[in-house]
Amino acid sequence: MKKIILTIFSLVILSCSSDNDEPIKEISVKLKFTQNWDGTIIERSDLENTEFTNKTGSKLTISRLRYLISRVSLVNGASDTTKFDSYKLVDINKPDNLTLALPEKISEGSYKLLFTFGFIDKDNISSAYTDLNSVDWNVPDMMGGGYHFMQLDGQYKDTLGVKNPYNFHAVRAYNSEKDSIVDTSISIETGSILLKNNATIEIKMNAAGWFKSPNDWNLNEKSVDLMGDFEAQKDISENGRSGVFSLGTITQ
Repeated sequence: MKKIILTIFSLVILSCSSDNDEPIKEISVKLKFTQNWDGTIIERSDLENTEFTNKTGSKLTISRLRYLISRVSLVNGASDTTKFDSYKLVDINKPDNLTLALPEKISEGSYKLLFTFGFIDKDNISSAYTDLNSVDWNVPDMMGGGYHFMQLDGQYKDTLGVKNPYNFHAVRAYNSEKDSIVDTSISIETGSILLKNNATIEIKMNAAGWFKSPNDWNLNEKSVDLMGDFEAQKDISENGRSGVFSLGTITQ
């Protein structure tokens, strides 16, 4: 009888030891960027075809939508941060540019995802990133230099129903009178995400949000020449902080 009890006890010990010694899984993470207009998905086929209405009532179409994401990192429950040396120019006109595979694997577990809308590099940014330079992503030195954060272009109908161009471009806010720059990039942080297997995390961008809350945007008043407009760039950044980006579906 004692031998039977000892055998059962030993099996329990071995079973517990086996559970505790199970290796932690290493997983890969990919970010998938989707765009919408207050919930209506914006796809490549919508460019120059689909008409949207912003909060102030302006009807508009989109001909180009691309934006830069950088400073991606994942923070686990112990506040350990994994930073990824990567950035992504998201371009709705190029389906291959809508995903970003993070270059390093992480351990399975619970994480918060952090990333930045925009791109700030205090070094010689005008020549450091040849891929961005090749797609005309630079900002002229007379407007503060550096790189764009976003280019959202198209046409809108004015109060007479006449179509006019708009160039809703986000850059660093440059005060030409004081020759000073304000960092208007936006830091985004998601809630807790449980990652158990190789995962694709959807990041949703609501394009309608750029035109509302806290600054209702009237395209009849401000539609072009925004890059050199110090106050306009601060307003754009404020709107971007008010829920333009959100966490979508997690596939794993």
